[in-house]
Amino acid sequence: MTSCMYKEMRESPVVVARQGERQAAGFRELGARLHKTDPHALVTVARGSSDHAAAYMSYLTMLRLGRLAVSLPMSLVTLYDAPLDVAGTVAVAVSQSGRSPDVIEPIKRFREGRAQTVALVNDVDSPLAKASEWTLPLEAGPEYAVAATKSYIASLTAGARLVAHWADDKQLLDGLAALPDALSKALDADWSAGVEALRNTDKLMVVGRGLTLPAALEISLKCKETAAIQAEAFSGAEIKHGPMALIEDGYPLLIIAPRGPAQAGLIKLAEEMRGRGARVLLAAPIDTASRELTLPEAPVRELDAITAVAAFYPMVEALARARGFDPDQPRHLNKVTMTR
Repeated sequence: MTSCMYKEMRESPVVVARQGERQAAGFRELGARLHKTDPHALVTVARGSSDHAAAYMSYLTMLRLGRLAVSLPMSLVTLYDAPLDVAGTVAVAVSQSGRSPDVIEPIKRFREGRAQTVALVNDVDSPLAKASEWTLPLEAGPEYAVAATKSYIASLTAGARLVAHWADDKQLLDGLAALPDALSKALDADWSAGVEALRNTDKLMVVGRGLTLPAALEISLKCKETAAIQAEAFSGAEIKHGPMALIEDGYPLLIIAPRGPAQAGLIKLAEEMRGRGARVLLAAPIDTASRELTLPEAPVRELDAITAVAAFYPMVEALARARGFDPDQPRHLNKVTMTR
């Protein structure tokens, strides 16, 4: 039987196209406002997969706009009542449901503190949407599997659209317009080698760097919640500082190495880890001879992290089933997490 998770991930290209068509005016208007008001920093407010999408948006903001970006530790507001000076910033909350109190409360506080507040949310009638000055729907539609797939990809593209319009970045906007076709190809990528390599493991190190570190975080989370693998994400720059001590014969590593300035170092890291006896799955473009998994390319390389996640999702859904789990119903988890 086909899982909801599989059906929903396959909707991602349509979701991204719909977001671009229906929400173009809203993103354009917000981008013009940010360009005019020139906020000096971006603060993101999110949990779980949404926080990984927010981290990707933060990387793009610093890369394309030169503005500092930080993820808010929500407990500073919800538990410690820290006197944060947020005037002159833009605060972006990313959420599928828009109903978690620890996401809503900071946005309310930030709006009162004269920050510009934005909700990237799937439910436009949610408390988060009502609390924010700007609401931009993800356009993912209903999502029934606990593990977010199409809504996560929609969160990534929403963050990229916000940055692209803020920076008036035509290359990035054109890349987003062409992304649905690239996502369709990514979802058809053959990552079955990953299922065979990981079906009997209970641990995994996922490695990215720069724009793909948020993708590595998402991949490690999905391995935990759907396939019950203790997966942890690391930057390729950090792995020798402590995680190296874990490497032993057969230790599994998934290294995400798309195009860009981080690629050469990640490929070199894969070779070194193989030399130490690790079982490496290198995901890289088709012209990389040492790859085990092919990374489909996006229309522009800054979007390669999105096609990487799309290629991974069918693999982890199949991996969960191969390990005897229901990918739609991870144990102990619910769709909406109500934390403060």
